[in-house]
Amino acid sequence: MKESISVLLSGFVFTDIIDVLIVAYVVYKILCFIQETRAEQLVKGLVILVVATFLSDVLDLYTLNWILEGTLTLGVIALIIVFQPELRRALEYLGRSKIIGKHFFELDKERAKHITSTIIKAVDYFSVNKIGALIILERETSLNDIVETGTKIDAIISEELFGSIFYLGSPLHDGATIVRGDRILAAGCVLPLTQNRTLSKDLGTRHRAGIGITEHSDAIALIVSEETGIISIAIDGKLSRFLDIKTVEKTLLNVYMSQLADDKSKNLFSRLFGKRGDKDE
Repeated sequence: MKESISVLLSGFVFTDIIDVLIVAYVVYKILCFIQETRAEQLVKGLVILVVATFLSDVLDLYTLNWILEGTLTLGVIALIIVFQPELRRALEYLGRSKIIGKHFFELDKERAKHITSTIIKAVDYFSVNKIGALIILERETSLNDIVETGTKIDAIISEELFGSIFYLGSPLHDGATIVRGDRILAAGCVLPLTQNRTLSKDLGTRHRAGIGITEHSDAIALIVSEETGIISIAIDGKLSRFLDIKTVEKTLLNVYMSQLADDKSKNLFSRLFGKRGDKDE
């Protein structure tokens, strides 16, 4: 027994440890990614199908095994079709990697404070007066395809402009407003609705749309209920409700300051790498 273990370990190199750790991490991230989505149920069904195929082969159930193997062969194509939303979301997640990501607007501390202050004042007014609003703040992932579904505005953000868009008689009132940096790109936009079946039935289309866009991108959705004036924020498919205006302000400032820190780190890395490259030449 000891000799067998010794032989096994003798062929085990450091790269094998790295290989196992990477695979384990990838599997863990996949499980976290599909948790609490419809993909979770599909994966469970797939596991049952694989186990049934294995058992039918071991028990020499030839006809059943032939049917199950054929199902698995065709199932690869079927999975790509069924998992299309999840695959797209996973690829977008990889595309938002800090290594290759980029920002669509330059940011500094004063500008971040100005953007936050303007948005907060508008949201506070909507909440007090029970005016429904759905404001989407673009981050790393481009929302140009969403912008195309609405009315293009491309104007500097202001409380008055937000008020005009979400005024009850406005034709753009029911859609989403897309904000990039300190500019409103478009209003009256149509967003993908979340398919999360665990959400409360009290949540209407506005909240489901806000959650949906954050499932498909890294955008932030600010939602004000038209019935109650309750303020909510959706980030990464997670909805936080019953927020006070101070909490919303702190959340936005943290996001913008974090982005500012990332930009500084990237610029520093670029300068250091560029200087090194110059020396090598």
